[in-house]
Order: sequence, then structure tokens, then C-alpha cells
Amino acid sequence: SMKEQLQAMGLAIDWSREIATCDPAYYKWNQWLFLKMLEKGIAYRKTQVVNWDPVDQTVLANEQVIDGKGWRTGATVERREIPGYYLKISDYAEELLEHTQHRLPGWPERVKLMQENWIGKSSGVRFAFPHDIRDEAGQPIQDGRMYVFTTRADTIMGVTFCAVAPEHPLALHAAKTDAKVAAFIEECKSGGTTEAELATQEKKGVPTGLFVQHPITGEPIPVWVGNYVLIGYGDGAVMGVPAHDERDFAFANKYGIEIIQVVLVDDAPHFDYHKWQDWYADKQRGVTINSDVFSGMKYEEAVNAVAHALQQKGLGDKQTTWRLRDWGVSRQRYWGTPIPIIHCDEHGAVPVPERDLPVVLPTDCVPDGSGNPLNKHEGFHAGVVCPVCGKPARRETDTMDTFVDSSWYFMRYCDPQSSDAMVDGGAKYWMAMDQYIGGIEHAILHLLYARFWTKVMRDLGLVSVDEPFSKLLTQGMVLNHIYYRRGDKGGKDYFPPA
Repeated sequence: SMKEQLQAMGLAIDWSREIATCDPAYYKWNQWLFLKMLEKGIAYRKTQVVNWDPVDQTVLANEQVIDGKGWRTGATVERREIPGYYLKISDYAEELLEHTQHRLPGWPERVKLMQENWIGKSSGVRFAFPHDIRDEAGQPIQDGRMYVFTTRADTIMGVTFCAVAPEHPLALHAAKTDAKVAAFIEECKSGGTTEAELATQEKKGVPTGLFVQHPITGEPIPVWVGNYVLIGYGDGAVMGVPAHDERDFAFANKYGIEIIQVVLVDDAPHFDYHKWQDWYADKQRGVTINSDVFSGMKYEEAVNAVAHALQQKGLGDKQTTWRLRDWGVSRQRYWGTPIPIIHCDEHGAVPVPERDLPVVLPTDCVPDGSGNPLNKHEGFHAGVVCPVCGKPARRETDTMDTFVDSSWYFMRYCDPQSSDAMVDGGAKYWMAMDQYIGGIEHAILHLLYARFWTKVMRDLGLVSVDEPFSKLLTQGMVLNHIYYRRGDKGGKDYFPPA
């Protein structure tokens, strides 16, 4: 075993502090903290479009989708709408960013930049395109307002189309009477839900035949469904300004959508409607043109003027948004900490009482590739009753993302034998860690999760530190050739060379 190899090497390891995250004595505290997060509103349940790995048959967090494929299996991810539990890491976005920039002097700049970009703070304007599109009951869809967020409000007079996500209410409404829209929405389901993955996809779209009104001019603006628009980012809709956004420019040229130049840069080459030039998106040197009362303004002045005009109309205002999304921790697989929830026909999802922790993972499950075996394991549900009414009930079969286990294991080393508390005096003495060593591949996975987990524990009074690791060393990797075949579902089957 690995332990025997380490002992044979004579390494000076204090084995009295050995822990195993698969031990119920450890993951009991995952469940305990999860219940505390539920009480505080940090953990919550919702239905959302998620990344689905068809090989592992489980949901993946955005951070676990690499180039459109599952980080573990390599299978192309799909979009599915299912319920699950989420942790409000977004509530900590401002602090995570501020600490990344100013409180981690012992971290490599590359890692800090990766985290800063992933957290992704954007300042801009959120506003609505009014419309009178009604559902079957005659009611205006989304109260007659299609909201978007943009950092380029200065280009609002150059909007010639809007694009919505395939799951947007306007797209679903159009699909009911347009077979082409319905087919396109179905096609979009094979693809991930991350910005990084969509950035590498071919941008495709279909017109819905629906129109919204330009918020300043009142002109009709056509609505398209775009495969590059994410329902989970912002409001699931974007304004299209082909003249000054490279993605919109390519989209407009592909589908013959009008292009209106509304920003001019002095001494720049002539505007070519068929060839993108970087100066088209230059907001530092640009001045607005063809923009009525907003013409002749530099970027910041134009944004402020547009925001004020939209505010006066009751259609929008300035806003700060974040790229960081709440951490989806539900996994539809056997291996992981059982989520401590009981499902009752009468009372719905009910937390397991603390006195009944841990909810122990059965050790006799045999995954057969047909989904989560906990769904069929009667022993896991035997004798379970609702904590509220006492009637027969069933356990939650989703398990926690295993990154939960690694988000605080280093703290447990400080108090490995504590049975009455998640952490104790040892953590108060030893934390924060002076030096942490790990691979850079964890920059926006484990390292970000561990920082968030530490801040939650701090806010619950369990630790007094703001950050878990004072210094970080990202060691290199030893690389070698590997061999694999693609399985029927796109997963990787690794094998040794002959």
C-alpha cells in the first residue's frame, strides 16, 4: 500500500495524525457543516441547467469541465436540468477577490491571476428590452421585459439583434410554434454550461421571429436563440452589437444581420464590415458616433449617460456582476459523503437531526453503470422516517462532491482524534498553514474551494483565520506517454502499451 511504501522510505511522518476522508468519523463533519450551512442559507437546493457527464452519469461543477469534457472521464458533457444542492460561494466573491489581490503575498502570481479571472468582477449596466410577447394565457412573458447585462453600454445605439439562451422563456415560447427553433434547442443540449467551453464552440443561432423594443429608440430588435448564451449567466440574454464585439461581428456576418458602427477611433483604418479589426472593440481610445444624444462621448461618459437615461425610463441601472457561480455539490454517484437530507411525501426535504450523524455510506454497493446504486439500495433507506412527522421516508441519494472532503482535511490534521468537534484547539494553534505544496491544476478547484470553506468555518466561529495557506508552492509535473481508447459514450479507457 501507499502507507507501507512511505514507511519503508523512512519519512518522518506523524502517523498518529493519520486521517481518511472516506472514514465516517471524518465525513460526519462534512455533513454537520452542511447542515450549519443550510441553517445560515449558505447551502440551498434549486433546479438548474447543469453539466452532465454521460460516462460517470453525474453532475459536474463548472470548474470540473475542461475544454467541454469531464475532468475525470474525458467525455463530452451535456446540458441537463435537474435539482441539486449548491453552496453560496458567490456570497464570498468580493472577499475572495480582495484577498486574492492583497492578502496572498506568498502565492505564485500565476495562480492568483487564474483565481482573479475565475471570480471575474465586471462593472456595467443591467437593463431591459421591453416587449409585448405573451404566453398562451395572454400574460406578458417575464412581465414584458427581457433583461441583459453589458459592460459596453456605450454601444447601445449599435444593437441590431439580441440573443437568448436555449432555455430562456422567450426561446421556449418560440419553440412551441417553430420546429426549427425546437430542433435547435434540442441540438444545444449536447454541450457544457461553462463560458470556457462555449468560447471554443462554433457560434450558431436561429431567429425566433420574435421582436423586443430598443430601450432608447423603441425600434424593433429581432430575438435569436444562440448556442453561446448561457441561461445561468446573468439573465440568459445578451444584446448584439456586431460592430464592436468580435463574437457578434462573426455571428452577424454569418447570418446576414445588420452592422451599425457607433464607435470611432481617430487614425484607425477604415471600418470594414466583413473583416474584424481589433480597434472596433477599443473602449479606451474610442468616441461614440451615430448615437444621437450620446454621440461624441468617451467610454466612461457614454456609459454614465446611457445608465442615467435607462434609469430615468425605469429600465435599468449600473450593476456589478461576477463570473463566479455557486458551487453545485450534488453528485449522482455512489462514492462521496451522503447528503444528510430525508425526503418525506408530506414535508419534502428535511435535514437529518445532528444526533443521527453520520449518515453512513453503504460499503456493499456495486456500481454497474446504470446510475447511482444508492437509488436501488434498500438497506440505505430501511427504517428511515421523517424527522418531522415520523412517517416512512427515503434518504437523499445524491452524494457530495469529493472536493468537499479536500476543502478542510488539512485542518483535521490539527485535531485528528477529536470526536466532539470538527476542529478544536489544535486548529487554533496551527492554522493558518505556513507552506502548502500542490499542483497548479488545482488553481480554480481545490485551492478556491479550500479558501471558501475556511471563510465559512470562520464565520461559524470554528476558526479565526481568513485564509488557509500563507505560502503556496506549485511544483512541476513528471510527464510520460499515456494511451487510451474512446469508449462508446466518449469516455477514456486507459491501458498500458504492449
